[in-house]
Amino acid sequence: MDIYWTDFRHRDWQLIIAATDKGICYISPNQSTFGELNEWQKKRLPQAVLHENPEKLAPWTQELAAYMDGSLKKFSMPVDLHGTAFQQDVWNALQQIPYGSTKNYAEIAELIGKPNAVRAVGGAIGANPILIAVPCHRVIGKNGKLTGFRGGLEMKECLLTLEEASGLPSMAEA
Repeated sequence: MDIYWTDFRHRDWQLIIAATDKGICYISPNQSTFGELNEWQKKRLPQAVLHENPEKLAPWTQELAAYMDGSLKKFSMPVDLHGTAFQQDVWNALQQIPYGSTKNYAEIAELIGKPNAVRAVGGAIGANPILIAVPCHRVIGKNGKLTGFRGGLEMKECLLTLEEASGLPSMAEA
């Protein structure tokens, strides 16, 4: 299996993006290094070979740039998620959270039919390899506060603010 990657830069954002022939498989936290992608690949897809290929990733980088500019509200890029069945369920539920909306961990647990698995849902969200496109930044604490995020709370807040500033009702009103 081949994984194609590129270093995406747009305004204040610097992300490492990777995809297989099936779809996007990894989007890093802001200001990350290739080393983080390399570690993820060794753990999740050890048989894969990494190839730098900005041209192959151009459709994904164009969508990310449009999202960051506030003109794209829903990604059309296919995803290629690699995780356990439980993680897959959680990540699929995350993709159902509308742009500009938030859910809490308990609501995600309910969505996947495992209302008592709130902590496990948090673990699966923390393992999400595709930041932004699989919008784990839209999951907040039950008390309405920002909680853990693989990219850090500053990145989470930036993404939520970006979605709020794109002409939708504020997060508090949603």
